[in-house]
Amino acid sequence: MLNQSTLTLVNPQNGNLAFKYIEFEDNSFFDHIQRNNYFSLIWITDGAGKLNADFAEYDFEAGNLFAFSPYQPYMLKTIQPIKGVAIYFHPEFFCIFKHHKEVSCNGVLYNNIYQPPFVKLDDGTAATFKMICEQIKTEMQNADLAQHELLVAYLKILLINAARLKTQQQPDAATIMTDNKEPFILQKLKDAIEENFKTKHAPADYAELLYITPKALAKITKSYFNKTLSAMINERIIIEAKRELYLTNKTVKEIAWELGYEDEYYFSRFFKVNADVSPQLYRDTVGYAKAMA
Repeated sequence: MLNQSTLTLVNPQNGNLAFKYIEFEDNSFFDHIQRNNYFSLIWITDGAGKLNADFAEYDFEAGNLFAFSPYQPYMLKTIQPIKGVAIYFHPEFFCIFKHHKEVSCNGVLYNNIYQPPFVKLDDGTAATFKMICEQIKTEMQNADLAQHELLVAYLKILLINAARLKTQQQPDAATIMTDNKEPFILQKLKDAIEENFKTKHAPADYAELLYITPKALAKITKSYFNKTLSAMINERIIIEAKRELYLTNKTVKEIAWELGYEDEYYFSRFFKVNADVSPQLYRDTVGYAKAMA
């Protein structure tokens, strides 16, 4: 890799990060919980360790590429010293939803809590990534006319190649890429859950949103995800609850209210059934309370 460097573009209108490129030579960027308000691509070129993301743990090695959505919590623990490249971009710089049809990564690389958040780069893709990263560095160091458009073009190449690899390596992720009716409905379902899980908790609510009968939606969901629609909705609610318990000092009552539960005690029972511990015990053992002790 090249010498360690950090290059940053800032949105002049609000002073927020727009696009950032980092070549890292240790784990100092990732050895604590990250919860950023921008999209992340992290390419491990050397080393190995464990990734903690959304409270699941995965082994990683050289060649792995991680993709994290805004506010998705993650942290890396190293077994062997790591090196690599990190690219961060704000939704205002490049909107995944707006360019979904062009890059096909929404629901594959990003915004998919049902798949591991990484892909293994093969030699050909790694060579492409290295070349594009050099171009990004050059462009960021020598700003010129249409810099934003050129950086977006480079970013699209990275995202498209990574999304293609992930659909090959994780066939379940590929189902949303086909054009038949059922996977299209599943993608719409994932989007609907992401947009409405704080206010809509019943499978019938999503069947109504998607203009399909609850029975038909249940059958499709079970066939493709091997889990019920209720389980998918509950899983998304629990992940959000864990994030809040882990990263904030909000009361259980406040978290319950934000997730659409007026009764704090009902929410606590719901959490315990799905997470095997009460919200307070979870916070005391792994969350904000432990971090502040």
